[in-house]
Amino acid sequence: MLLASSVISAAAPAPSAAPTQFNEATVAELQAQMAAGTLTSVQLTNFYIQRILDLDQGGPGVNSVIELNPDALAMAQKADAMRAKGQVLGPLHGIPVLLKDNIDTGDRMQTTAGSFALAGKPALHDSTIVAQLRAAGAVILGKTNLSEWANFRSFFSTSGWSGRGGLTHNPYSLDRNACGSSSGSAAAVAANFAALSVGTETDGSIVCPANVSSVVGIKPTVGLASRAGIVPISHTQDTPGPHARTVADAAALLNALVSRTPDKNDPATSGVPLGWQGTGRSRPALPADYTAFVDPNGLRGARVGVTRQGIDNAPPQVVAAFNNAVAAISGAGATVVDLDGAGFTFASADGEFLVLLYDFKLDVQKYFATRVGVPMASKTLADAIAFNSAHASSEMPYFFQEIFELAQALNTSGSDPGNNPQPLFGGLTYNRALAIDHDAGVNGIDAALSQFHLDAVVAPTDSPGWTTDLLLSDHFLFASSGLAGGPGYPIVQVPAANVLGMPMGISFLGTAFSEPTLIKLAAGFEAATHARFQPTFTGNITTANTAGTTLQPPAPPKKDTGKRPHRM
Repeated sequence: MLLASSVISAAAPAPSAAPTQFNEATVAELQAQMAAGTLTSVQLTNFYIQRILDLDQGGPGVNSVIELNPDALAMAQKADAMRAKGQVLGPLHGIPVLLKDNIDTGDRMQTTAGSFALAGKPALHDSTIVAQLRAAGAVILGKTNLSEWANFRSFFSTSGWSGRGGLTHNPYSLDRNACGSSSGSAAAVAANFAALSVGTETDGSIVCPANVSSVVGIKPTVGLASRAGIVPISHTQDTPGPHARTVADAAALLNALVSRTPDKNDPATSGVPLGWQGTGRSRPALPADYTAFVDPNGLRGARVGVTRQGIDNAPPQVVAAFNNAVAAISGAGATVVDLDGAGFTFASADGEFLVLLYDFKLDVQKYFATRVGVPMASKTLADAIAFNSAHASSEMPYFFQEIFELAQALNTSGSDPGNNPQPLFGGLTYNRALAIDHDAGVNGIDAALSQFHLDAVVAPTDSPGWTTDLLLSDHFLFASSGLAGGPGYPIVQVPAANVLGMPMGISFLGTAFSEPTLIKLAAGFEAATHARFQPTFTGNITTANTAGTTLQPPAPPKKDTGKRPHRM
């Protein structure tokens, strides 16, 4: 784990000793203080740096931040100087933001996706979204740990672990998982190590970490925000997106990430998700400000369809938490439609894995071509596999690289996968797999919205965080992100419950570019429930009733003196 040498502290205090004065402060509140002159960006940046050193590096050791930006304080000083001259670039001006370590920054920080295969010389250029964050006046505070290669290396991976960054712990119970792959991004915001962070998702990697760390996560429509300069899995499904403690803050960060004009380095920013090309659908005009849709009464008069997505097989307290969330939606003025009870079945995106395998093999090679001075510069997936094998003690101490090897085995010859008529995996061609995922949107979320006249679909995001197991890998119970993953649709995950001390959330899902509606509904739920709670960095939150009885050793037998009582 790398840190800016100018801000390293040897102290490792207990959680109670870490600074707390800006905990839970919103972007709007921080901006108001800076505008009033009672807070500077330098002070705020130093606060987060010290809290990271106290609690992430020292103390309980959450391990969510993989690197601090050596230029962070200089960026904060620049933001303060501009403000003093009356130049404020927007709502994120002077606000520290953390970035997942698969997002290129053309500065002194690494971009490694958690792997030593990409460690060495930093990226040559900012990713598109980082350039936009700088233009918005944000302070790039550092990089967050992640599941290595965005959790696309092994079927038996442990979420939140990377060779370079080690294991990110859940700040609510350090023995439990922070989910992946954007584990550090969500855990850091939950722990008040930054106001905002940016994660990425292909299927679940923004919303699952948000679910287990009691933060808001927005997985945007694919193509709403550019992926240029981000270590890829798939150009068909990847997207960056916000982690924040409130819906309003997530919407403010989304404003800075959106590509309002097409990015020449990411064709998906020109229209609808790539799997939908040729359908006649076009990208709608994007709203000028996503925060305008944050409405505490956003559920009033809404109509939402509920699907349970496997939660009925979960423990009763988990089921009860979701039932209470649905009751809160109804209590806030929405009409709730039981989609499962109505017999509606969501089509499954069964083509997803083939699409991801094929895309990854080609897309990661294109990314390698953008890097210099790292082991994988201008190399291929085969070289990454060989690197892992040669450095197995650091890269593969717990799990291997079966997914890498499956992707490498695919025949990806030819420039257009659609012209490859041979079945590639599971009897599917690439184009047929894309079509299946497209149909999953048409016959899934879109069909539900149309048939039942809904504003959105609501589902449990995931279970509460499971106990991390580096031997037997992850223990997922259920998830709803797959409903939106294949078609490239948006999700807004919002905190919903406290289950025995662990967070759990719900997801609002909709059709392409329905972020305004989802933000409105999520804000209404947030206002009705106030379900987010702060972590306590407990070592093991489930130990209260596990101690058992207190055993006492038997007393030694008394020595026989031979004396007897007199006869009476």
